[in-house]
Amino acid sequence: MSVAAGPAIDHRQPVIKALDFDEHGFLRDPKKWSRNIAKRIAEMDDVGPMTPDHWAILYSLREHYFANNTAPLMASVCRTAHLPKYAVHSLFGGCRRAWRVAGLPNPGEEATTYMT
Repeated sequence: MSVAAGPAIDHRQPVIKALDFDEHGFLRDPKKWSRNIAKRIAEMDDVGPMTPDHWAILYSLREHYFANNTAPLMASVCRTAHLPKYAVHSLFGGCRRAWRVAGLPNPGEEATTYMT
């Protein structure tokens, strides 16, 4: 099963230009992520204005990734951020989009299959 390509990256944007994304739109080096980069990726993915709830989810995703080197269950991310169970879907439009905005690398074909 193939993984759908991510949105086109607008490399003309200064913050995005110097970053390295894979063919699916995931940032290759998550340590180069910043809030400004997250805002740009969110704009490209039509996520909308970033709210404190968005940031809580992003930081929870990043914390889990750096502690475990895996994608967490999104319900767990929402619980950690003290948000409703489906907040990732309502705020980001899906897990894959939240993962991208969090600046995390491609989690692999199997994981992205479940990131709807």
